[in-house]
Amino acid sequence: MQEIYDMVIIGGGPGGIGAAVESKILGLDKILMIEKGDNHSQTIRRFYKDNKRVDKDYKGQVIELAGHVDFKDGTKESTLNYFDSLLDNDELDAVFNSEVEKIKKDGDIFQIITTTAGYASKNVIVAIGTMGKPNKPSYKIPLSLKSRVNFNLDKCSEGEKLLLVGGGNSAAEYAIELSKTNTVTLNYRRDKFTRLNDINEKMILEFNGEEKLRLRMGVDIESLENENGLVKVNYTDGYHTVYDRVIYAIGGTTPIDFLRNCGITFDENNKAEFDENYETKTKGLYLAGDIAVRSGGSIALALNHAHHIIEHILSTKK
Repeated sequence: MQEIYDMVIIGGGPGGIGAAVESKILGLDKILMIEKGDNHSQTIRRFYKDNKRVDKDYKGQVIELAGHVDFKDGTKESTLNYFDSLLDNDELDAVFNSEVEKIKKDGDIFQIITTTAGYASKNVIVAIGTMGKPNKPSYKIPLSLKSRVNFNLDKCSEGEKLLLVGGGNSAAEYAIELSKTNTVTLNYRRDKFTRLNDINEKMILEFNGEEKLRLRMGVDIESLENENGLVKVNYTDGYHTVYDRVIYAIGGTTPIDFLRNCGITFDENNKAEFDENYETKTKGLYLAGDIAVRSGGSIALALNHAHHIIEHILSTKK
């Protein structure tokens, strides 16, 4: 007979790890975490530069941790090490390199269909975040520039003339760090920053004032062209210049089609619907982390989601 888990967790980021830890500590026995990458915390691994600061809270919004995960501000490396220790010390099943394609409820049991197998569970938490697929600009990126137009820092080299595109904390932190070894311009289509935490905004303005990097604010990009193998950027104000590399840090989008395949409903603004316990309209199916907030979330918030969900599940069993 097919094994039936008490909890299957989709996603191996902070929300998923928190859900696994809380499930075990609070008394759920059979737990499975499914992650499409080859390890946990893919967003931190792929999109965070080495030694980048990892904050517990988001934009200075201090959140008291409610559960059993004692997460503190740290670096990329210390955060990954801490999450490693949590997963190593707790007994649960984990499957990597396996992407969930569909979740279907049959009676009281969920059937979770992945690219490699199928699983059954009494409850499911979807904690996949929003950075799985980075946003891309509306204008065309020439195929010949594929190696010079990136959505992370993997291919950056010292001494390159770089254009960073975006107005969030990741874009600002990339620009600040890279300006130590490169000539950097940060382009944001609005005339002022609206999403930066206080520390990043202070640093980015200081670096601009000290001419360690250049800000191009209030102007958008119209098109990209290949000019002798480099990236010619045409701006909407008529200005153009050539860069060695362009890096987009413009966020990710919630995978709506996938969530619909899981039976999750959406409101008129295409926001997933769930109640105060993060339970969707499908009983036993929950959302945690970034996809369960209306704007940018935090690691602390994702961990609290996980704790609250497990407490709610256990309260309904009494």
